[in-house]
Amino acid sequence: MIRYVLEPSDVTAIRFGISPLGELGMGLRALRFPEAYPLQRPWMDRIAPVLPLLDLAPLHALVDDRRWVADFVNPRPASPLTVIDDELAALALITPERLRADLERVHGTVPDVFRGDHATVVHRMIDALTAMWRLCFAPSWARMRAVMEADILYRGRVAAGAGLGTALGGLSPRVTFDGRHLDVRLASGMTGSRQIRGEGVTLLPSMFVNRICIPADDTLPPTIIYPARGQGAMWSAATTPDAGAVRDLLGPARAALLAALGEPASSTELALRLHVTTSAVNQHLRLLARAGLLNSARYGRSVLYYRSDLGESLTSSSSS
Repeated sequence: MIRYVLEPSDVTAIRFGISPLGELGMGLRALRFPEAYPLQRPWMDRIAPVLPLLDLAPLHALVDDRRWVADFVNPRPASPLTVIDDELAALALITPERLRADLERVHGTVPDVFRGDHATVVHRMIDALTAMWRLCFAPSWARMRAVMEADILYRGRVAAGAGLGTALGGLSPRVTFDGRHLDVRLASGMTGSRQIRGEGVTLLPSMFVNRICIPADDTLPPTIIYPARGQGAMWSAATTPDAGAVRDLLGPARAALLAALGEPASSTELALRLHVTTSAVNQHLRLLARAGLLNSARYGRSVLYYRSDLGESLTSSSSS
C-alpha cells in the first residue's frame, strides 16, 4: 500500500487534471497488449488501418511486459488546459539522465531502440508519439476529453454532496481517504509512505486504465491515474443507418468516397482508385470534412484522409 500523508493545506491542494500525453502514454499499453483492454477494443479496431504508418519500435519499447510505462510519457499536467503540443515540446527537452533513469526503472535496462545519440533518439521518439497522436488520438480526442471532463464534474458533485472522502473512495475500491491519509493499494504490491508537504495530489481520469496507477518513480509529484467513468459507453455505436438512405443523403459520389476511406488515403490515391479527377475528389473531401465525416493528418508530404467516428457510423451498414 502507498500512503500519502496530507496536512490540512495539502487537502485543499488535491486537484483533478487531464493530460493528453498521459493518455497517449496509457494508450501505448493497449497498443502493445490489446487483449488486456477489452473496453478499448473498439478503439483498437478503429486505429487498425493506420498502425502500419506508425514507428512501432520506440512506442512498444516505452512499455514493459508488466505493462509499466516510462514516467516521462505520463507527465503531471501543469494546468487543466494542457495541450499535446506543449507536452511534446517539454518532452523533447528531456535530459539523457532522465531518459535513461525512467527506462531503466521500467525495463531494468535501456532498450536498444533508445541507445545511441541522445538527440537522434529523442527526435525519433517525438516523431513516433506525434504520429500516433495525429493518427490514433486526435480524431477521437474531443470525445475522450468530454468523457473525462464529465467524470471530473461527477467527482466534484460527489465531493460537494457527500464529502471528499467519498469522492476519493469512489475512484476505486483500492483508494481510501480518512481526512489525513490517502491510501492507494496497487496491484503491483508497491508499498511506502510519503508526506505531501505542499506538493499537492493530482488525480487524472483515464480512458486507458482499468485499475489505479501511479508513477513508477516515487519521488515524482504525487499523481493518481484512475479509470474514467463511461469508458465502455465511449465507443458505443449508434443505431446502424440504412445504406440507401446514406447514398441518397450524400449523393453517390460522396457516399462512394466515404466508403473508400476505411483506411487512410490521399486525394491522389482516391482519384486513381475512383477514376475521377483529383480536383473533384478534393472538393468532395473538403465538404465531407466540414460535415465532420472525415479526419485528416499530414504524413510526410501527403495529407491522408480517413473516416471520423461519425463517418464510420454512417458507413457501418454498407458491409452488412
